[in-house]
Order: sequence, then C-alpha cells, then structure tokens
Amino acid sequence: MTLKDDFVRRHIGPSDVDISTMLSAIGAETLDELMDQTVPKSIRLTRALELPEPLSEQQALSQLMVYANKNLQWRSFMGMGYHRCFTPTVILRNLIENPSWYTSYTPYQAEISQGRLEALLTFQTMVQDLTGMEISNSSLLDEATAAAEAMAMVVRTKMKRKKKSVEVPRFLISSLCHPNTISVIQVRASALGVAIEIFDGNNADFTGVLGVLVQYPATDGSIHSYRELVASAKESGAMVVFATDLMALTCLQSPAELGADIVVGNTQRFGVPLGYGGPHAAFLACSSKLSRSMPGRIIGVSVDAAGNKALRMALQSREQHIRREKATSNVCTAQALLANVAAMYAVYHGPSGLKMIAHHIHASACRLAHSLKLAGYKVSEAFFDTISVTGVDVEQIRAKATAL
Repeated sequence: MTLKDDFVRRHIGPSDVDISTMLSAIGAETLDELMDQTVPKSIRLTRALELPEPLSEQQALSQLMVYANKNLQWRSFMGMGYHRCFTPTVILRNLIENPSWYTSYTPYQAEISQGRLEALLTFQTMVQDLTGMEISNSSLLDEATAAAEAMAMVVRTKMKRKKKSVEVPRFLISSLCHPNTISVIQVRASALGVAIEIFDGNNADFTGVLGVLVQYPATDGSIHSYRELVASAKESGAMVVFATDLMALTCLQSPAELGADIVVGNTQRFGVPLGYGGPHAAFLACSSKLSRSMPGRIIGVSVDAAGNKALRMALQSREQHIRREKATSNVCTAQALLANVAAMYAVYHGPSGLKMIAHHIHASACRLAHSLKLAGYKVSEAFFDTISVTGVDVEQIRAKATAL
C-alpha cells in the first residue's frame, strides 16, 4: 500500500467492504455499473479527466505551503468595516483552533447545545448593550448582507402597514455608507422591486420613502449625529437604519439614543482575524416591536420540562425551519464561530477593557492626524479611527509604502 492509497483509505469515502455491501443492496455489481444505471449517457463524460498524479497527504501539504508562501504580507488600511486586530491567545487556542467550536455552523439540536447557545446569547447581549437596542439576533453573514436584510425588513414592515399599495417602494441610502454595502443592497433591492436612491450627506427628501440607511461613523471616518435627519425621516413615516461600528460605540452615543429603528454592523474587530477575506459575524438589532420580522436566529431564555433554566432558539419562523418563500431571511446567514469569538473577546476584556482599546485606537488616529497637519495636509476633524486627508499624491504614497 502506498502513502497515496493510505490517505484515500483513511479520508475519502466508505471502505471497500461498505461499498460492496451498498452495491449489493441496490442491485449493482460495480460503481461503473451503478453509474450506467443512474447517470444519463447524454451528460456523462466518457473520457478520463486530465488530472495530474495524486499526491500523498504530506506532499499535498508541502505543495500548499509553496502556494501560501507566494502571498505578500501587507498591512491593511482598507477600513470600511475591516480592521486588523489582536486575537487573545486563549480565544485562538480554545475557540478558533478547537473543533468543538469551529465546526459549529448553527445549533440545529438546540436543546443539547446549551454551551453554544449561552455564548450566542452573550453575543446578543453585547450587541444590545453597545447599540442600545432592545433585541438582537445571534449573527448574520457580514455587514453588507445585514444591511440588505434590514432594507428587506423595512419594506416588509412598512408595506404591511400601508392601507393602499405603493407602486414602487423607495429606500434611501446615504452616500457616506460603505461602497460594498450600497452595492449589495442595490442587488437585493432589484430582486424585490425596490427603488434605491443615494442621497448626499444629511440632505434628503423623505416624502413617500419607506426607510433610510446611514453609516455611523461614516465610511470616510466622519461622525454625524443624524438627529435632524432622523427627525425628518420619522416625521415622513420612514424607518431609520444605522450601520455602525461596535468598537466606536464604546465612545459614541448609541444609535438607540439617536432614534434608530434598526442597527446593523459587523464584529470583525472583536478578535476575528482578517485572513484573506471571507465573512465576519454581523448583527441586526432593533426595537422589540419588530422582533417577529427579524432575520437570522435569536437565542432566548426559557425553562425545561423540570422547571430549570434553559436556552432555546426562539422565533424559528425563518430560513430552513419553514417554507423558503415565507422565511424572513435568506438561506445562509449564521456565523456562529465568529459570533462566539466576538462574544468571548468582549467577555475577556470586559466593558472597561473595550473602552481602553477604543481610546487607544482613537488616540493613535489623533496622533496621526496631528502629524499630518504639521506636514501641511488638511485632515478631517470629527473621527474615531479613520481619517480623510486631502491634498495627497496617492500614487506617490503608495510607491513609498510599497518600498518599505
């Protein structure tokens, strides 16, 4: 037996004995005969695939390392909801590298997943505390899709309350929102028949509008209170969605204090490594009166048959639990592992620790802003961690940074 054969035997498919037993049960002698019986000839490939010789497990790992070493380790200044952060070793070892946690997608057997449910309940509590909202779900895919879900939630809610139909539902998005968020909402809205309009800054006409989305802090780093905008929107009957940064909320007024109806965002900077892309546990929080329209999963506190405290998945009128056309969210939404990482990051540091981290982030941005001013550049005034700089030769800066 070669190393290649051993890998296949251990990791790929059933054993030869199991294959023979299953073939006998369904009345076929070989796998090829089974394919002849089940796969139409019109779609079956009759020639062998043009593949290289298979590698053993060790050889495959060595080759993957060659590919991985081609990656260049740049420091990311992307912003827009994605930030470098430090993952405490205790969380890295016990959650991210622990199969008891990292294989978790969602607690389908919720009653026997009490530990996972408790961690997700902690995530919800953390989001509620920082946003000031009454209820939160236990994670969504990323900030952009969470914002798209909020838009759909607004449309569902407002259209139910309309006594007469609206020809084309309208939803407004601030130009200060992240570009990727705007793009995802536009795609989702096109399928729902919703008209998306982009407005500039704080100026917009909300007449006949179902809802509006603002970014807090904005994608350029600026901070706006939005009080006048919220008042104008609500006077016209529109709902207000805030896309926000939880770390910034340790220092800023909460969206609830500013009048938000729904709040979305992601928790990536709460200990979740950037990697090379992929999802980062998002959230959607709202007032309790909107709870039955919320997307995603909600963990609730209940009692078991013996009267003991128990956790459960509440309000399961969503996703795989019911017919898809009646679900309140799309099919793939949860990010249980990353939500648990973010929750444990908050538990590990505590309220005072999170505030200390936020103040350190802001102080670092202030030092950079001060240095840029001394160098003669014009920088934004109100910010948390992202600075807008004018009068910069971007290509020159890029060339210098690349050379470092």
